[in-house]
Amino acid sequence: MSTKRIAIAGLGEIGRTLTRKLAQGLPGLSLSAIAVRDRAKAQAWLDREGIACPLIALDALPEHADLAVECAPAAILDQICGPMLNAGKQVMVLSASALLPRPDLIELARAKGGRIIVPTGALIGFDAVTAAAEGIIHSVQMVTRKPPNGLAGAPYLVANNISMEGVTSAQCVFKGSARDAAAAFPANVNVVAALSLAGIGPDRTTIEIWADPAVTRNCHQIKVDSDSASFTMSIENIPSENPKTGRITALSAIAALRKLGSSLQVGT
Repeated sequence: MSTKRIAIAGLGEIGRTLTRKLAQGLPGLSLSAIAVRDRAKAQAWLDREGIACPLIALDALPEHADLAVECAPAAILDQICGPMLNAGKQVMVLSASALLPRPDLIELARAKGGRIIVPTGALIGFDAVTAAAEGIIHSVQMVTRKPPNGLAGAPYLVANNISMEGVTSAQCVFKGSARDAAAAFPANVNVVAALSLAGIGPDRTTIEIWADPAVTRNCHQIKVDSDSASFTMSIENIPSENPKTGRITALSAIAALRKLGSSLQVGT
C-alpha cells in the first residue's frame, strides 16, 4: 500500500493534536507539511515537540500533500481548499459551517476529481442519519447547550449585544435553521452544519442554541424522524483548551485519517 502524504493547515489545538499523532505514526500515512501564518511560532513548537516537518504556504499544499486537513479559521477555507481541489486532491474540512455558503468548493471538487471529507466531529450517529437519508427524513432537530464562555464572542451575540458575562440561568440565544446558525456562530456549531450535510440539508435542519452556566460540557441532542426509523442521540463533550471545541473533535479527525490507511473499515 502506498503512503498517503498528509498536510496540516493550521496549528491550533486540533492541528497540534493531529500533528503529534501523525508524527507518532498512522498506518499508510505520513506527515508531509504544515501550513501556518506564524512560522516562527510554529517552528518553536515543533522544536519543543521534537517533530521535524517543513512549514509551507497555503498555496504550496498541493506540492506537498495528497490530503490536507483544515484546522484553521473558517475565513481562510477557500485558501486551503481551492489549491488542493483544483489539483484533484483531498481536503478534510473541520470548519463545516464554512462549507454551507461555499457550494462552489463542492462543484470544484466534482469538476477536478477532488474530494471533501467532513469527519463526524463532536456528534454521534452520522451512520444512522446518512442511512435514513437514503429514504425519506421528515425532520432533524438539534439542541445545543454550552457553557456561556464557549459561546462568547460569536458574531450573532456581538451583533445583538448579547453578553455572556454574568449569565446565571439557561438562556436560549438562537433558534433557527442550520444555515443561519452556521453564519451566526461560525466557530461554535460546526456540528449542526455537518449534521445537515449528512441529512436533509441546512435549510430543513433546525437548531436551538443555549448558553447554560449549569453545564461544564458541550451538550448536543439530536432528534430524527424518518420513514425508516425515529431516533434520539445525545452527547456531552469535554471541552479542549479552546472552550469552543470539544476534545473529541480532534480524535474524530484522527479516526477518519486512520480509516484512509486501514484494511478494515467499520461503519457506513
